[in-house]
Amino acid sequence: MNELVRKSIAVFAQPFSLPGFDETLPAGEYDIETELCSPPDELHPEAWKTSVAVRLHSRASHPGLARTLTVSLADLDDALAKDKLTGKDLAEIFLEEMLADPMVRLVMEADGVSEMQLRQLYSGGRASQTDKEAPDAASAGKLPQENTPIQAAENEGMPTQGE
Repeated sequence: MNELVRKSIAVFAQPFSLPGFDETLPAGEYDIETELCSPPDELHPEAWKTSVAVRLHSRASHPGLARTLTVSLADLDDALAKDKLTGKDLAEIFLEEMLADPMVRLVMEADGVSEMQLRQLYSGGRASQTDKEAPDAASAGKLPQENTPIQAAENEGMPTQGE
């Protein structure tokens, strides 16, 4: 039987609970041990089993008692996601993760998009009517010049009218 064990730490900012366990667990760091094992002679990953062991903090009434809770990976992921969403809007979390990605930053720079513009977009901020009209009026005369390199790239290799 093949076994893969991965140790990690889960950090909870708020007290949380897990399905099938009637105790509310305090915020803090928890040692996690994820074990992936395949049944004998089974090569297909769909049949593999996952076991997640959460090392619980000892109780004040029993300080030397070590406890471990075995939960499903989905239940642990749900608890972590709920903890992460506590007090934050989903769009805000998505935006922070997106802005932390170096590849996204490179694309933003290449496209000339600032962090402020993205934050305004995700905050649902609406530009005033004068802000909407000003760029349209200013860009009306520039549109053909700005699109010339794009059109040239799109038409590359295509015969021109004179050919």
